[in-house]
Amino acid sequence: MKKVLYIKANIKPEGESRTFKLSDTFIEEYKRLNPEDQITVLDLYKENIDFLKLEDLGPVFGPKTAESKNHPILKYAYQFAEADKIVLAAPMWNLGMPAIVKAYFDYVSVTGITFGYTANGPVGLSKGEKAIIISGRGGNYSTPPMDALEMGERYAKTIMNFLGIKEVQSLGAEMLDVKEVDTDKILNDAIEKAKEAAKNF
Repeated sequence: MKKVLYIKANIKPEGESRTFKLSDTFIEEYKRLNPEDQITVLDLYKENIDFLKLEDLGPVFGPKTAESKNHPILKYAYQFAEADKIVLAAPMWNLGMPAIVKAYFDYVSVTGITFGYTANGPVGLSKGEKAIIISGRGGNYSTPPMDALEMGERYAKTIMNFLGIKEVQSLGAEMLDVKEVDTDKILNDAIEKAKEAAKNF
């Protein structure tokens, strides 16, 4: 049995997010193909993920104990570190991702849990085998010259690699806010690609 952590980051209600239409399709197909796996849904907005505060720095940077797994901040790092597979669903907002995604990775990036320092530099400690980033975008940010402006997926992939997850793929739908294109077809085509991607995840 594999542990799958499904991270959702969109303030829109269920049924309105195009990103979640893709990611929910992916998860449902994955569950159908892997019924024994354990899927944990982590909705960052429902969790009220916040920015780190001064009082959080002691537990984050200090020694870890048997009680650390129950800490309101550190529990997310342990959860991330113990997941076999990660699914991150977040739309492209203002060339990046919603700020809550960065706040979440600040919770998760904890020395001694998800990464550690060695004489040869930092090493990732997370056990995750692979991850997928699923995102809806208003324009085309996957080809030059606009790809240079895309900062969200690039950051998420980089930080997950840093935390020990070597295989990070992406799945998305672009041009969703361009009136001159058939956005319904784009989204439906992406949904079919999500089903295919779930087969090899």
